[in-house]
Amino acid sequence: AVVSTQSTGVFASCSADWTVKIWDHNYSEPMFTFDLGSSVGDIVWSPYSATVFGAVTDDGMVHIFDLSQEKYEPLCQQSVVQKKKTKVNHLAFNKHYPIIAVGDDRGNAMTLKLSPNLRKALREKTYSKENEIAKMEKLLELVREPSNK
Repeated sequence: AVVSTQSTGVFASCSADWTVKIWDHNYSEPMFTFDLGSSVGDIVWSPYSATVFGAVTDDGMVHIFDLSQEKYEPLCQQSVVQKKKTKVNHLAFNKHYPIIAVGDDRGNAMTLKLSPNLRKALREKTYSKENEIAKMEKLLELVREPSNK
């Protein structure tokens, strides 16, 4: 599980069952579940937005989500391997530049530039951790059910 650095009590998990789940530590059921169609090797939260995260899957795909823009589908999916047997197993967001680094099981690494809509927070002068926490809390309020605790 990966704890969000931008939001308190929110974490993400990924597994070989093809799913990514977003959790609120106060609830026993996930807030969001995404089926990515292949074993998920890594998941990471963006360092500059509480609602952006990425995942990589064994079929060589990178999936980037922004829950504030689209709650049910990734905003971007990109194949990053040339050989079908290569599995992508690591992903990292750069803290200062709009790029991500991706690694595979053969020791290869590559970088990808994020699209402009996924790097808004890097340009905004009004960024604050408090605003990011509030953004995630507002989103979670939409999906929480009182009986799920």
